[in-house]
Amino acid sequence: MKKVFVLFVLWLCCCAVLLAEKQQTSKQEQRQDFRITQLHKELEAIDTKFESSENVWLKHYVSLENYNEITNEITALQKELESFHTNPPRSLTHRLETLQRQQDLLKEYAKHPYGSLLEAKNMEEIPQITNPFLILSGYSFIKQIDEQKNALVANQESLESLLELVREKYRILNQLSFVDKSVAVADKIVRIQTMLEELEGAQRILATSMDLYNQESQSTILKLKNQIKAQFLKTIYIGVAVLITILLAFLLKLTLRKYILDTDRIYTASKVINFLNITIIVLILLFAYMENVSYLVAIVGFASAGLAIAMKDLFMSVLGWFVIVLGGSVHVGDRVRVCKDGSIYVGDVLDISMLRITIFEDVTLTSYMENRRAGRIIFIPNNYIFTTMFANYTHGGLKTVWDGIDFTITFDSNYKKALKIATDTGKKYAKGYTEMVRQQVHRMRDKYSLRNPNLEVRSYCMIEPNGLRISMWYQTNAYATLALRSTISGEIMEQILKEDDIRIAYPTSKVITSANDGIGNKDKKIDEANVENLALLGGVVADSKDNV
Repeated sequence: MKKVFVLFVLWLCCCAVLLAEKQQTSKQEQRQDFRITQLHKELEAIDTKFESSENVWLKHYVSLENYNEITNEITALQKELESFHTNPPRSLTHRLETLQRQQDLLKEYAKHPYGSLLEAKNMEEIPQITNPFLILSGYSFIKQIDEQKNALVANQESLESLLELVREKYRILNQLSFVDKSVAVADKIVRIQTMLEELEGAQRILATSMDLYNQESQSTILKLKNQIKAQFLKTIYIGVAVLITILLAFLLKLTLRKYILDTDRIYTASKVINFLNITIIVLILLFAYMENVSYLVAIVGFASAGLAIAMKDLFMSVLGWFVIVLGGSVHVGDRVRVCKDGSIYVGDVLDISMLRITIFEDVTLTSYMENRRAGRIIFIPNNYIFTTMFANYTHGGLKTVWDGIDFTITFDSNYKKALKIATDTGKKYAKGYTEMVRQQVHRMRDKYSLRNPNLEVRSYCMIEPNGLRISMWYQTNAYATLALRSTISGEIMEQILKEDDIRIAYPTSKVITSANDGIGNKDKKIDEANVENLALLGGVVADSKDNV
């Protein structure tokens, strides 16, 4: 009985153990099923992320994977088509052509799977910052380097985010392989492992590429920044030198205005100082930014040879400017006379530039007798000083010129009285100018060989075919000859009209009725047959043709 009880107890214990084991196995199976379900959900979530991802690395990898699959499919189709010796199915041929077109489109991904993502663009030629205008190009190049560096960093971050997903999927598949021994899971593990190895290899290449690019870019940026800094300092030094040059020119002008009283000389000196100042500034800039001066000399030599022929007048004008300024033959404010191609111009110099002299045509005797025009601005090329008649009425401090008035009297007039009238009238109005020119001539003896010129009023009597010409010369203001000439002419005419024994010769005809009529009251036999046909033509008043 005891044995039966013991056996019964043992049987119950075995049943309890078996039941417990069965329950345990059921729970494990439930947990396993739950785990498998959970892992599949995680895989689905990751696959959803892959499908919705815009990651450029993933797109490149998918393109590469597609290329490999298409290549394998093409190989399989070609083997299948080889089995058909003749008349292969049209569907297989069309399928092969389609796959080959797809393969051609994806061929670039097979050659360089991640070429545009792994490598930085080759740097363009590094600019050399040799002047301030290239500083902006240097900063622009640095900006391009930074943009390229940022692009590589963005590629790296994108690759790392993709690798995190791939590693997570690989981890989930490994966990799933412990509970799911299916072939599908094994295939997924192989594919994801291949993808992981491929992307990790790309990551290592990208890291190496970034290290090399960083080293090269840092060296380039440092070089450009040093060049930019050097140009900034150089620009400051040049600016200081230019300011000093301008300041010295300004101080020199102030000094000239203090010690030189002649405004015309001050103007000319200011023009020369401005020219020298600009020349010095140009030379400073030229030698500061010209690395090889010998090249400059060669270029200037060849250029000058060609330009000297093609632009002869221009160079002659510049040379004429040097002659005018350094020689002092013409100054601003001088009254000059220029003859060119039969035209005569008299005026006051307004400006002397590098290429031309600018004069203002005043109302003068030349305007009265020749041009009948005045008030024009005349531009005279500087090269005319070498080839054209160029007269200066106010050179060397002179402010006066000789002017003359001519009038003709009849042969029977009292010429001595006419000479005295002309002389006295000239002295009356030209006395002040005579004293002025005497002082001016005295000052000019230091520069020119002047003896003792006769500066007093001069009157001459000359026998002309139509009478006796009285020519009176006097000193007058070079800028107002016409006004004094008009005054003296009127005064002489008034004095002569008061005299009974002085008659002005002018165009007239006279019929001679006696032997003593119109021939100076001298006895002379005249053929009576020709008396009625004999006539004496009177004189014609001729004016002086001085060009002032």
